Amino acid sequence: MRNHILSALAALTLSVGALADPPTKDYKLVWADEFDGAELDLTKWEYRQLGPRRQAINTKDSISLDGKGHLLITTRKVGDKVHTGMIGTEGKFEPRFGYIECRVKMHKQVGYWSAFWLQSATMSKVGDTRKNGTEIDVYEYLGNREDVTHINLHWNGYGKDHKSAGSKRKIPGLGKGFHTIAVQWTPTEYVFFYDGKETWRSKKGISHRTEYIILSCEVGKWAGDITKAKLPEAVVFDYVRAYQRPVDDKFPTTDQAGD
Repeated sequence: MRNHILSALAALTLSVGALADPPTKDYKLVWADEFDGAELDLTKWEYRQLGPRRQAINTKDSISLDGKGHLLITTRKVGDKVHTGMIGTEGKFEPRFGYIECRVKMHKQVGYWSAFWLQSATMSKVGDTRKNGTEIDVYEYLGNREDVTHINLHWNGYGKDHKSAGSKRKIPGLGKGFHTIAVQWTPTEYVFFYDGKETWRSKKGISHRTEYIILSCEVGKWAGDITKAKLPEAVVFDYVRAYQRPVDDKFPTTDQAGD
């Protein structure tokens, strides 16, 4: 009987994907959304950039909860248009440093990509990156590149002074089931994780200012031809959680941080 129970637990673990903890015990949970209930919690999230964006239209009805503890961002065809969605925590929760993670089940269709990322309201400014902030793409996943995760950092705006660093990693099984994807953001580096295993780290473009969390889907040629996609299809988020350490408060604020 014991062996049967252990086998069942092992199978369950594989089916739901690995659950990961912060890398050190001094991280404490400071914010989370488990996506319980029937509607998006607007005390935690806002709908972002409603209307045309890239080759789609962001709409509120592309964001939904399934009543089973999941948030869905659904990409669908509406007439000759494509609708999708984006939400963020701007003005509601903006951490500075921490271990920030989501648990997500990826999409499979071509033509669009999903992402879990952080951004600051002043990232477009050039010069003082620690004060202005960095776009931190914890993951970007394209349906036409199965099992590949893109991790990217962008700073100094998006014009002629733009700088970036990134990594593209092949992770077998990423496109199947739920997986936990996270960033450990400290005053000196970023460390990225997939199901508790480190995938990449960088000391470039380190932000010392508060940033908000974004969940999004975007339609564009980078992901292939959206007309070949079998829609509707949803990216499914099980939760988003943020942890921080007391030691982070000892570092300079953005007003004190240098170049």
